[in-house]
Amino acid sequence: MSKVNHLIFITLLVLIVVVAIFTLSYIGVSFYKVSIEERYFHPLYAILKPSGSIGHGLGILGSLLMIIGVFSYMLRKRYRIFSRLGLLKHWLEFHIFLCTLGPILVLFHTSFKFGGIVAISFWSMVAVFLSGIIGRFIYIQIPRSVDGTELSLNEVENLKINLETVIGNIKNIGVDNLKIIVEITKSKFKGNFIKSYFYSRKVLNEVKSLLNKNNIIGNDNKKILNIVKAEISLNRKIDRLVKMQNLLKYWHLAHLPFAFIMLIVMIIHVVITILFGYKWIF
Repeated sequence: MSKVNHLIFITLLVLIVVVAIFTLSYIGVSFYKVSIEERYFHPLYAILKPSGSIGHGLGILGSLLMIIGVFSYMLRKRYRIFSRLGLLKHWLEFHIFLCTLGPILVLFHTSFKFGGIVAISFWSMVAVFLSGIIGRFIYIQIPRSVDGTELSLNEVENLKINLETVIGNIKNIGVDNLKIIVEITKSKFKGNFIKSYFYSRKVLNEVKSLLNKNNIIGNDNKKILNIVKAEISLNRKIDRLVKMQNLLKYWHLAHLPFAFIMLIVMIIHVVITILFGYKWIF
């Protein structure tokens, strides 16, 4: 999948989520605004209540999306037999999409009213969703191959380029300027994520200032800045690699239990509704 097609794919997924939220909010805003006691007399009560034709359908669809999102990604990640079915990072993005849209549909299924055993599943779902956002942030901090496989420290070190050779091939750079750029680009800052980020921005601004001062513009300017950005980003990721790998392990200890609690309670909820005769449109 090319970068353009990948961007279109991601945009489409985001658009689906936005349209779903907007459409469901627009249809049911008058129903969701009234108190629980008054909803019984609302004209949309029959279809938007949790057991209504739309409300029940949203619960079924949302639950299926989450189940598919969780287990499809787990299978692709853990079993080599599925390794040829697309890149792992694309499966992760699809997992995030399904596990974002699913909870949204389930939220509308509850008509923003949850209690009892359903509340356990709902708040577990919220915990899974929020921890997923944190997990995504940790995930992108760890260098990976093109297919999304996590790289070891040695593999990351091998990604580093010879700045002197690459930048030195650019005309009009000059030996003195080359030495300065290489020196400040290779400089490292040991600190927290925020301080490290601003230090990296400072280094990049110094390189920009040096290039402008020496009238290095156009394609040469852009090429050097892209090389420096890539090198700075790689240096920061190397510094944080072990820490982020450990954080990801601890993150799984929180994310997975909530996911399984959510799924187990969801299954119990579905079984109970079927036993009580709630069979949607079938």
